[in-house]
Amino acid sequence: MYESIKEEAFYCNMQLPKLGLVLFTFGNVSVVDRDKGVFAIKPSGVPYEELTPEHMVIVDFEGNTVEGNLRPSSDTKTHAVLYKYWEDIGGITHTHSTYGTAWAQSQRPIPIFGTTHADHLTTDIPCAPPMSDEMILGNYEYETGFQIMNHFEQEKLDYREVEMILVGNHAPFAWGKTGAKSVYNSAVLETVAQMALLTEQINPQAPRLKDALIKKHYERKHGGEAYYGQQ
Repeated sequence: MYESIKEEAFYCNMQLPKLGLVLFTFGNVSVVDRDKGVFAIKPSGVPYEELTPEHMVIVDFEGNTVEGNLRPSSDTKTHAVLYKYWEDIGGITHTHSTYGTAWAQSQRPIPIFGTTHADHLTTDIPCAPPMSDEMILGNYEYETGFQIMNHFEQEKLDYREVEMILVGNHAPFAWGKTGAKSVYNSAVLETVAQMALLTEQINPQAPRLKDALIKKHYERKHGGEAYYGQQ
């Protein structure tokens, strides 16, 4: 019944170590089936080299296990909240990748310094502030989803356009129309995070990318007259 999203979730999770985005079991990908109101996610604490599609756990949008004998990822409730309220998301990736997590730990957005960044979004990669003590002591993973959404609302960001965020003192989350796109966005975030760090080391006064270049590079990939790639 859920074989398709289990296969997709397995494939996407296996991309994380290949792309250097995870160490040990520090990450997870989920893939949603909107028609059935469930998503498939990596089981908690299982090494990637031991995973199979059958290990993927099926969970509903309240975080309840629907199918599977293993405990789902400890971040499952964060995924569930985002799927429940952001209806255009098809997949979510969470990692503790080195450079993205370093920016999250610094509690800083990743500045838009160059065209690689602008190829994917027109803003800094946002960084939500660390959660309040009340949220931390409550239903922590559930509240993390709201911490992400609240920051998007506060900053007037559209999750359909900005498909990534840092959670302060925690780590990156990325999403997309599919599980594969969420993994792609996670890899982009990590690469841009590394480039931004190196940029500031080389020139601590490096200027933000010009608005004209931001507009040009984003629209040539995403605008109504985009011409990057093949039709």
